[in-house]
Amino acid sequence: MSAAAHPFRLDGKRALVTGAGRGIGRAIARALAEAGAEVTLCARSAAEIGAEAEALRDAGHRAEALEADVTDIAGFAARVAARPAFDIFVNNAGTNRPKPLAEVTPADYDAVLGLNLRAAVFAAQAVTARMIAAGQGGVVINMSSQMGHVGAAGRTLYCASKWGLEGFTKALAVELAPHGIRVNTICPTFVETPMTEPMFRDERFRAEVLSRIPLGRIGQVADIAGAAVFLASGAATLMTGSAMMLDGGWTAL
Repeated sequence: MSAAAHPFRLDGKRALVTGAGRGIGRAIARALAEAGAEVTLCARSAAEIGAEAEALRDAGHRAEALEADVTDIAGFAARVAARPAFDIFVNNAGTNRPKPLAEVTPADYDAVLGLNLRAAVFAAQAVTARMIAAGQGGVVINMSSQMGHVGAAGRTLYCASKWGLEGFTKALAVELAPHGIRVNTICPTFVETPMTEPMFRDERFRAEVLSRIPLGRIGQVADIAGAAVFLASGAATLMTGSAMMLDGGWTAL
């Protein structure tokens, strides 16, 4: 069957997913592998990505683990340069330190902006340089947030990083379009992951979040993984410079 007959298949494609040790990143890596891609799971947590890569291989998929810290700009670039060009890059590694601005420290700023924006920019630089050199086109999916489109108390740093990532994505999409490289963002609402689990122990916080989501439920990692497969696939060949809102209607209010 032709690729057109199966537009969501990723057979023959190589994908790199950062922050793939747990949560959204791990779910996306698994979904890409199940769609036929050869997946490289990247994170600092060697044990986690190693176990997940092994589980994927045991299930008949193609997967490998790449231990790397995306905040080590030169180190990550060297690891990418040592490999064949990837077709798909999911720029997913991220963090958050929610607190009122009055309590924000320079260390908080460096941690959040350093990973969510600085590292994301230079990770994209490293991966797309290989795509361009190979002349094969490609797909970049930057993991953003609904907070890249709205504001929220206690999330000044996170919003700053994600609004910055949205602007970066639009500019990069224009810059790389002549090379056949598409660049988009995924913008989830709150998703139940190991990172958010402590926050959701607070029933008042959970209730406040749910009150802002018209669909009436918190996101699950599977909600995000399916969107990544779509953006990576032939079904999205005319989509670049766009933000895919997976927010249950939060930003529609």
